[in-house]
Amino acid sequence: MAKLNADKLAGACKKTLAPVYVITGDEPLLVQEACDTVRAAAKKQGFSERELYHTDSGFTWDTLIHSANSMSLFAQRKIIEIRVHNGKPGDAGAKIIREYCQNPSSDNLLLLILPKIDKRSQNSAWFKALDSSGVVVTVWPINAQTLPHWIQSRLQHAGLSVDPQGLDILCAKIEGNLLAAVQEIEKLKLIAKDGVIDAKTMGAAVMSSARYDVFSLADKALSGDYKSALTCLHGLRSEGTEPPIVLWALAREIRTITTIKESLESGKNFDMAAKSCGVWDSRKGLVRQALQRLNLRQLHSLVRKASHADKSIKGMADGEVWDILLDIILSMSGIQALTARTQRLIIQTS
Repeated sequence: MAKLNADKLAGACKKTLAPVYVITGDEPLLVQEACDTVRAAAKKQGFSERELYHTDSGFTWDTLIHSANSMSLFAQRKIIEIRVHNGKPGDAGAKIIREYCQNPSSDNLLLLILPKIDKRSQNSAWFKALDSSGVVVTVWPINAQTLPHWIQSRLQHAGLSVDPQGLDILCAKIEGNLLAAVQEIEKLKLIAKDGVIDAKTMGAAVMSSARYDVFSLADKALSGDYKSALTCLHGLRSEGTEPPIVLWALAREIRTITTIKESLESGKNFDMAAKSCGVWDSRKGLVRQALQRLNLRQLHSLVRKASHADKSIKGMADGEVWDILLDIILSMSGIQALTARTQRLIIQTS
């Protein structure tokens, strides 16, 4: 039916909704916002129930057909949301997707969320079926050249005006982390006088961050500095940082490193692989350190651990989420395990 860039989605959703939406991309914030746009539009049009599935080891694609055919006791129309974490539905999933797209029900809205889709997948029968029956929304990463414009637009939407020097300071501070930009803008809304931000105000604002932040945590883990990473995690927890924010920062780096590692093993050079993943030059050293320390098996294990943490946060899996996050950090740092006593000693002496 249509292919859209994410910035055109809101306008398109004001019309009659398609039966199928596919959101594909590797920038978590923008993917989440695109999903929120579809959900909000669907709710306005009577889709009052939402069923969410993850394509982990316990998922079977028959679930899609069962969900589509089952009547709800509480709502006539529902969203069926499936997160395909590896972007590959497999043979069984491909077959069911094609079958579903042949005759999608107007009482269901299928929302599929996938990472960036490669050319081979785009040419597959299952993806073409989705494309022909619904809307494919591509979320492109924000690169260094377009970042200032993106931030400027966000600032204006928040009712803020910033001078060029202030904008440069904010861009340098966030280094491409869009969630960090959103967090800084929320903070600026609280301190701006009449909505105007100059370079001096911006500089003071970005330097007054909390002692611990999730981006420092991810960097310390990437560099292998597990002692500093452990101390940072403890600090974030003590400051009341929510686990989903910590997981977001760690999972973002895990996905990036894993994608680059897979690209390297398929014959790409590092600079090309890093560029395709949106890695800034200032972060290439950290990425190289992690790539040298972690093999593909370890990285795939980290992906599974991040998925476990996500399910724990949502109450869908056992385990204390902070313990799982600790395990992720140690694994990223190349450390298998630490005793509770050693953990306490590291924190006390930091």
